[in-house]
Amino acid sequence: MSPVPPAPDGPPYRPAGPAPRRPAEPLGRETRYGAAPGRAAASGQERTQVMGMPTGGYRRRREAEETEVLATGPRRRRRQPAEGVTREGRGAPGGPAGPRGPQGPGGRGPRDPRDFADDGKPRRSGWKRFLPSWKLVVAGLTIVAAGMFGMIVVAYMNTPLPSEKDAQESATAQGSVFYYRDGTPIARLGTKRIAIKLEQVPQHVRDAVIAAENRSFYEDSGIDFTAILRSVWMTVTGQQVQGGSTITQQMARNYFNALSKEQTIKRKIREIFIAIKLDKEWSKDKVLEYYLNTVPFGRNTYGIEAAAREFFKVSAKDLTVAQGAYLAGRIQQPGNFDRYEANNNFAPTRERFEYVIKGMAEMTDENGKPKYPNITATAKFPKPRPQVVSEQFGGLRGYMLTEAIKELAKRGISREQIETGGYKIYTTFDKRLMQIARKAVLATTRTMSKEFHAGLAAVDPTNGRVLAFYGGEDYIKDPWNEPFDSKKQAASAFKPYVLAAWLEAGYSLNSWVPGDKTVPDPLPGTLPIGNSHKVPAAIDVIHATADSVNTAFASMAYKLDADAGTIGQLKAVKDIAIEAGLDPKRMEDDIKEHKYQFSIGSALVTPVEQAAGYSIFANEGKHVDYHVIREVRQGSTVVLKEKKEVKQVISPEAAADAVAALEKVLTEGTAAGKGIGRPAAGKTGTNNDEKEAWFVGFTPQLSVAVGMYREQCRTKSGKIVQPKFAGSCPKGSVAREVSLGFEGAGPPTTIWRTFMMEALAGQPVKQFPPKAGIGTPQNIVPSPTPTPKPTPTEEFPYEDFPDIVQGDDEQECQPGEPGCGPVEDPGRHELDIGGGPNGGDGSQQIPLGLGPPASAPTGGVRRTTVG
Repeated sequence: MSPVPPAPDGPPYRPAGPAPRRPAEPLGRETRYGAAPGRAAASGQERTQVMGMPTGGYRRRREAEETEVLATGPRRRRRQPAEGVTREGRGAPGGPAGPRGPQGPGGRGPRDPRDFADDGKPRRSGWKRFLPSWKLVVAGLTIVAAGMFGMIVVAYMNTPLPSEKDAQESATAQGSVFYYRDGTPIARLGTKRIAIKLEQVPQHVRDAVIAAENRSFYEDSGIDFTAILRSVWMTVTGQQVQGGSTITQQMARNYFNALSKEQTIKRKIREIFIAIKLDKEWSKDKVLEYYLNTVPFGRNTYGIEAAAREFFKVSAKDLTVAQGAYLAGRIQQPGNFDRYEANNNFAPTRERFEYVIKGMAEMTDENGKPKYPNITATAKFPKPRPQVVSEQFGGLRGYMLTEAIKELAKRGISREQIETGGYKIYTTFDKRLMQIARKAVLATTRTMSKEFHAGLAAVDPTNGRVLAFYGGEDYIKDPWNEPFDSKKQAASAFKPYVLAAWLEAGYSLNSWVPGDKTVPDPLPGTLPIGNSHKVPAAIDVIHATADSVNTAFASMAYKLDADAGTIGQLKAVKDIAIEAGLDPKRMEDDIKEHKYQFSIGSALVTPVEQAAGYSIFANEGKHVDYHVIREVRQGSTVVLKEKKEVKQVISPEAAADAVAALEKVLTEGTAAGKGIGRPAAGKTGTNNDEKEAWFVGFTPQLSVAVGMYREQCRTKSGKIVQPKFAGSCPKGSVAREVSLGFEGAGPPTTIWRTFMMEALAGQPVKQFPPKAGIGTPQNIVPSPTPTPKPTPTEEFPYEDFPDIVQGDDEQECQPGEPGCGPVEDPGRHELDIGGGPNGGDGSQQIPLGLGPPASAPTGGVRRTTVG
């Protein structure tokens, strides 16, 4: 038989003749796929082989291989009918195909093994095949939720509740208040906060805050998820911005150091955890108290007490219902409300006020009755007082505050601590005396140009307290504080320290000292020293003091050095000056440079140093360093006590005899006629060319120093221009110290007298201790010298010195006094040994060692004089 040709595309090849029949199979599963009755099911491998074998001898057409996926149930895929064949024409299994045509026996043909790759499960097509099963989704979400819950629990357990001591510095920061010595406030520096107890806050103020910030405060557990969600919703929908934090959360955020201010999820979660724990550990009232003391209200004000004072000038306990509602409404946006109100726009704060009032109207008491039934009708918007923008350092306050801050820094309290520590700083300043000092200075200097500078300092000699001073009119315009900052030559106002050393060394006021020249002459290492007026060859110490004789005091200083074997060191004088409070370095430096000129006042001092230094005379030889801080308190605790260590610098007897000599200055010496009607003593001082002038005087209860100098503003071309204000030259000019045109017995003494007369008015008159008359008389005048013969009635009679010629300083009318102009003395050409306005060398300083001026006679000696 010839081979059967391959079947072309189209109907399969069918041999001629009737097709053979297969035995009919029972209905049910086909034998190819399962067990037929009486037969075991074919294995998977056999089944696959069977499925891969064509039956009936025909190949399936390509179209017949297409299948459709049924969407529901585990139904098998059906073979698409071949072209031209319908479902209705299919015969029963094992029977003829019937009308289906020449396709052979009925029954289903073999299937593609891929149809059963999923073990009978249907496949998804298109995008659906990427969707996970809902069961997997639910299981995954459950696992994630359980994990997150576990993490939250662990995080909560590991978040400790901070200690009350672990507070932010800003949370407890309170500005400090400076007080005069009588308790009157001077100024407040730093954060405006005053902590108070909850009992001091009225109930309606507490309710106002709760209505504004957290209406469920007493019911919630420290957090309010409803409020948080509401806040998010209102923010997303563009409605009024509303915070979602409870009062407890805000308090935790504002108070505890463990919570930063950064806006992060981590910080927010920690805040929630701490708030929950805080609600469990603290009472609601305690949380509210801390909240009311830390929350900001605007205008750099923190806490309800400071806010009440700032906005309504009352204490928190006196706030009305409307005022409390206004302040509570401000908590939401204090900074924004500040800006609105600064532009006179009160609409935002009024709207917030009405919100708070509405919330209070909804509050009920324990019986369910309204707590504020008529509040909406009675509470009217209370317009706050305008913000007072005051410069705390303006005027005289700035000078007081600056000196107080300097002293506190030296004693360990920094400026930052002052602004945040809530200190009560009690100064030594007397408010009345401060005004008297200003009045006394201005009464004398008001008619002078701005070139003239004057500083006054008043110290209590018994304890070193600076009671008053005048440093300038306005610290903001001129921060130079004259009595504390201006270091000028002491001139003859330094001589009392030489007198104290002389008496302390065992020499008496009865001693004879040279009046017309120094002994020796010249003094070693020192330019020749002379006097500004005629003096006899020999003079006693008391009159040498009254007449301010330079040669006498320089010779006395040399005698003390010679006795101690310290020639050129002026050790005895220097030690007493330093013990009296003068700066050690300035004293030592001046001795190195000027030697015995140091004894007549070449060293630089300040008015406040001199006022405190003279306390050794006013207080029986004792000295207390000057200071401006009396006490510092923090709450009820004294954190800084007054520093008033007492030193016995000279003996009481030496002090009494020194006072006896210094009293003569005001009765018959250089400041004669300038007494104050009670026991007083002092010393004038005028340096070379009258560039600096002094008067330092005292009573048993008050020591006062006045120093004056003059600065001219000059351009590079030499043109003199007026300063804008004292101490400030216009641009393009520099300050140069020039002659005042008067001596210490002039305006400085007048200022001193004016101050003392008013300051001591009504005060008891105190007497100095009587003169002790200590020491041994010495004669350090070259022979021949008359021997003093004191009598019981008058120990130092002027008639013992018939050759004394009264000089300018002994005139009744002193230079600079009203009706008495400065005396011109062509013979008073003095070498300038002064310093500049800041304590350094001035631009006008003439170096030591220069020869006589051109106007001096040939061969003449120019003597250094400090009168």
